[in-house]
Amino acid sequence: MKRSLFLIATVSAVALLGACSGSPSHSDTAGTSDTDTSYSIGITQITTHPSLDAAREGFKKAFADAGLNVKFDEQNAQGDQATATSIASKFAGADLDLVLAIATPSAQAAAQAIGDTPILFTAVTDPVAAQLVESLEKPGSNITGTTDMNPVADQISLIHEFAPQAKKVGIISSSGEVNSEVQVALAKEAAQKEDLEVVETTVTNSSEVQQAAQDLASKVDAIYVPTDNRVVSFFASVVQAAEDAKIPLIAGEGDSVANGGLVTYGIDYFELGRQTGEMAIAILTKASDPATMPVQAQSEYALSVNTTTLKAIGLEMPAKLADKAITVE
Repeated sequence: MKRSLFLIATVSAVALLGACSGSPSHSDTAGTSDTDTSYSIGITQITTHPSLDAAREGFKKAFADAGLNVKFDEQNAQGDQATATSIASKFAGADLDLVLAIATPSAQAAAQAIGDTPILFTAVTDPVAAQLVESLEKPGSNITGTTDMNPVADQISLIHEFAPQAKKVGIISSSGEVNSEVQVALAKEAAQKEDLEVVETTVTNSSEVQQAAQDLASKVDAIYVPTDNRVVSFFASVVQAAEDAKIPLIAGEGDSVANGGLVTYGIDYFELGRQTGEMAIAILTKASDPATMPVQAQSEYALSVNTTTLKAIGLEMPAKLADKAITVE
């Protein structure tokens, strides 16, 4: 099975120095316009992995489809919160029409630093718990966006579809990452209803993921990984641990299934980003107010199964899922 090497995002001193100085960023112009109006948008992304990248590209595609003239200033914190704060401060002093913040840590940094420029977030699981908005219906300030809250209970229910005799599920997540904390709480509740004992482990940095996954895989009958930025950045390590133990790995989103996770009901992050872009266009061209623009979410989720992983751990596709599953290799 091919493994996406870029998921293993080792944060080197050179990468961090580049992120602080702005060297990993680039400007890109999307679309053409029939008018002289042009827009300048800053994009701050907490780290590099397929889901966040897809959200960014979906956002830009909305502007290209609308034929608007836009200059994007793209910045990536490479997994470092201090760098995310630095990027937000830079954007606060820049002449930008709008800021896109991708993932909860970048959104929190942007919300703290930027008081007037409209901010849109995407790939944020619980914007209320993250103190980004007052409520989903009425955000209340200059920030709104799209949530990637997963159907966590449905995801946990997949464990017994593939491993009917499973008794224990391991959950690996990052400490201090709000979006993960919300999903872990939901996963624990769902696991109880499925009569599954939860064995939880947390990591404080990406270098701990491999060992944590190996230790966890030796103790449980399945593993669940939420949409956790730090863990997904080293997802290949979790995939290998689950394969070695011959147990199902339930992922929080579809890109992780494409990269070796067994199965999920997941978000389409490209479409989520495009949806966020359409919100941004309404703000820029129709004077829509972020304070009164409800946070949006996707309404349908795709069932994805990695058939290569299925064979690697010696399982077969459950008959009841075969007709509706999107299969990847």
